[in-house]
This record gives sequence, C-alpha cells and structure tokens, in this order.
Amino acid sequence: MRKDIIFTAIGLLLLFSSYAAIQMMVPLPLGNRPIEVEIKRGISFKQAAELLSNNGMIRDSNLFLILGRITGLDRKLKAGYYPLWGTMSPFDVFLTLRRGHIIEYAITIIEGDTMMEIAEKLSSKGIISTEEFYKLAGDKGFLYALDIDAPSIEGYIFPETYRFPKGIKKEEILMLMVDKLREKYNEELMHRTFELGLTEREVLTIASIIEKEAVTDDERSIISAVYHNRLRRGMPLQADPTAIYGVKSSKEKITKKDLVRKTSHNTYVLKGLPPGPIASPGLKSIIAALNPAKVPYLYFVAKNDGTHHFSVTAAEHLEAVKMYRKGKKVNGKGETS
Repeated sequence: MRKDIIFTAIGLLLLFSSYAAIQMMVPLPLGNRPIEVEIKRGISFKQAAELLSNNGMIRDSNLFLILGRITGLDRKLKAGYYPLWGTMSPFDVFLTLRRGHIIEYAITIIEGDTMMEIAEKLSSKGIISTEEFYKLAGDKGFLYALDIDAPSIEGYIFPETYRFPKGIKKEEILMLMVDKLREKYNEELMHRTFELGLTEREVLTIASIIEKEAVTDDERSIISAVYHNRLRRGMPLQADPTAIYGVKSSKEKITKKDLVRKTSHNTYVLKGLPPGPIASPGLKSIIAALNPAKVPYLYFVAKNDGTHHFSVTAAEHLEAVKMYRKGKKVNGKGETS
C-alpha cells in the first residue's frame, strides 16, 4: 500500500513537472513580433499575471503566480514598460520581469548644458516635449515645491547620466535631476555658502559662469576669484557668456553687439549677478565658486590655447588683449613669447 502511494505521488509529480515544463518552457505561438506590456505602479502580482494572460504571454496564470511566490517576485515587481516578443516562452517572460528589464532612456547632461540643450535632449528621446519642459521649468508653483528661488530651473539640473523609465511623469524627471544636485550640494558646501554670506542661487549662478568660461580645472578657482573680486568692488562682472544667454548658442561667436544688448542676464549692462544661473554647473565649478583663489586679478583674456591670461589692472588687461588679438602669447611674467 505504501509503495502504491509513493509511486502515485511520484507519478503525479512527474505529471505536474511535465505539465509545468510545457506551460512555461514552450515558446508562445504569437509570431516574431514585439509586444510592449505596461506594469503600472501599485498593481499586484496577480493583476500583472492577469494582464500578461490577457495579452497571450502566459498559458497558466496560476502556475505563474506560484513561481512568483516561490521566488519572491510577487513582493518586488518593478513597474514600467516591458519589451517582450511573441516567440518568448512564459518562463522568458517571467525572467524579464524578475530582472526588471523595463524600457529606459539614457540621457547625459554635461557640464555647461543650458535648458535649451537639455530640452532638446529630452525631446529627442520622446520623454518630454520642448514646450512641456519650458512650461514646467518656469512654473512658479513647481519651482516653489522644489525650493528653487530662481526665475527657472536653469542651473539646478545636475550634469549626470540619467536613466528614465518609459512613462515616467514629466514632473518626476525634473525632480530627479534637481535631487541629484541637492545630493552633490551637500551640508559641507551649504555651510561654506553661509560662511560667504551667499545663497544657493548666487553660488550656482557664479558656478554656471565659471563653467562657461573655464576650460582647464586649475583655472576654475582663479576665474572664480576674478568675479568675487569684481563683486566686492561693485564692478560689473562683464562675463561674456551672460551676454548671449537666451539669445543664441554659446557655440556661436560673441560680437560687440551682443555685449551692449540689454537683457536680463547681460552682466555688461547690469551690475551684480544675473537673476539666476546661465547653465548647469558641475561639482568642480560649484566648489570653485565657493573657494575662490586668493589672487588680486580683476580681468582675464583667452590665450587661444584653452587657458587665460589674468591681470590686475585695466591697462595690463588691454595690453594682453592686444597681444592675443595679434596671435601672440604672453608668458607668466607679462612678456611676449
């Protein structure tokens, strides 16, 4: 009798194993076509199984539920859009869910990117339209919710490579990028901000100008010193990148007409800092804005090799400008080479 029970149990186990193998391992007869399934946030694993069953992606939802419970997938199902194929087996579908392989878009924000460039990157991937981006980026209520005291979100988006899941809300996109800035702009940097008597917006504004001006890392703190020195003396910053902000791309040549144009950010025609940042500064520029070098410089001019010549007086600066416009270089002692 006992042997009969054992053989019966073994037989049933083999029968169930064969059934499970057929149900889970045999490819689906849906053809070689892509099938996109959205697992919405908050739905249960049972609801997800029903959704897959309705789309013909699994044969036995009860078997799928058992497998989910055994592996723990029923407690940690990732929401998102899953890219599936009609030739997959139900087990392949299960593995895709377990690995959380949802459709994501990688976006890289680089140091010095402006809102215009960021909007184009997001729009090109179909994540958020340019119009929606600008509307949200300047929405006062949204900025208030993010604790941003500035005209727009410009400068508060931290340079980083982000991976956004398909279907993410547009508000969440900007919130994630601002959260990354706040993560980098840590308590230590905020303490230094208070020591200098500055606000977060003012530091990010200085940092964004440094980001647009500096090419080499070792000059960031020196360029920072020039602007801090000018601010202390009540001198206009006369930062070239501010003259074209919101007017044309920073890749275009800056003309004399640009320097005298009256805009809200042109530091040639207004004193003090612009009302907000002009680009997304990286951490090095933020640190430089908070730690200007102890130098007396008030002027600098590009040396046409990625570096700058710094001067204390206007006369020295004008002489350096003449030299570099002639294509010559000035060494550290102010002599031509």
